[in-house]
Amino acid sequence: MATAAGAERLSSLQALYAEFIDTFGNVLFAVSLLVVWGTMTLVGVVIDQDKAPAAYFNEYPAQLARAILRLGFDHIYHSYEYVGIIGLILTSLTVCTFKRVIPARLPPLRPVLVDKIPLHAFIQARGSEEEVKSRLERFLAKAGWQIRRKVFNGVEWTFADKHNWARRGVLVAHLGFVIIAAGTTLYWWKGYSGEAAILSGQTVTIPQNGDRLTVHSFNYTIKPTPTRGGTIYQPVDYVSDLTAFSPGGRATRYLLRVNHPLQFDGIAYYQASYGYGVRFRLTQAGRPVAGVPDGPMLEGDAFPVGPTGRSIQYTQFVGTIDPRSPGGIGADPRPFNPGVLVTVFDGTQPIGQEIVPLGRAADLGGGYRLEPVSYRLYSGIKHRRW
Repeated sequence: MATAAGAERLSSLQALYAEFIDTFGNVLFAVSLLVVWGTMTLVGVVIDQDKAPAAYFNEYPAQLARAILRLGFDHIYHSYEYVGIIGLILTSLTVCTFKRVIPARLPPLRPVLVDKIPLHAFIQARGSEEEVKSRLERFLAKAGWQIRRKVFNGVEWTFADKHNWARRGVLVAHLGFVIIAAGTTLYWWKGYSGEAAILSGQTVTIPQNGDRLTVHSFNYTIKPTPTRGGTIYQPVDYVSDLTAFSPGGRATRYLLRVNHPLQFDGIAYYQASYGYGVRFRLTQAGRPVAGVPDGPMLEGDAFPVGPTGRSIQYTQFVGTIDPRSPGGIGADPRPFNPGVLVTVFDGTQPIGQEIVPLGRAADLGGGYRLEPVSYRLYSGIKHRRW
């Protein structure tokens, strides 16, 4: 009874193994997995990843933003589903390689008499049959030939072949895909990247690892370059004087300059950009209106205009207001005659733009007046693991 039960379990395992090989060795199944993987990757390309929930509500309609967050499309590369589908692809690739492709590239062994081969010869050799066969096999093996023995109809045949590049080429190609997929998956799963805008004197925390960055000061250099079309104001250098703190208490001070990243706590920090944070004051009939941020705002930030249903977006910092230039924005980005370009929205519909000089108030109607009070430089710092 025990033997019968063991045989039944063995037969069941063999059937399960055969079903596994048939499923994962099926080309259509492998292609279907690749289609699913490609679709998920496309979702990650179209939708910005690892942003705060508020960013999706600002960029998409509320219903679509909620769907993105509930389905996990905001961090799809780090989801178990994404990593799992790549694991299935690698499993299918392995099965197809060793159970389908390589065996198909290995020619079947068919016995052919020597005198049926177009180029053949007979050699007289001394010794018994076993001695001659052994010497011949040793000679071929020493020359790099692979020796295989097969029995056909009770007759033993010896086969020798060399340079099975077809099988090796398939194996190398598939192994390359496995290495690329594994490395990419490891980065998407455990690696991360992002960017933070840090005002001078401000400290921010990197959410993925808890590092804190304090920018003590930020400086940039712009070199005016005369051209036939006019003077071009090109930034040639910008640098942040910062201190990085790890969650464990380790700290380092560093001058972060373009193309000179800081390697700290396993993360690379890059000087990527810079800009101006602006603090606004909104009043109605001379009294402050609630809803305006107390600190500096960054380009793209917005705030409501009281209960009117309208909002104001800080669109662009204007270093030089020049009425002679298109739109009143001068070519020199340095703050010689500074102001801000703001966009007024009615709901989600933009209804107008205006350049407001720094320290002066613009009349918005209905008793509302908007004044850009002051500005502070900020440093755009990217971080990347792997």
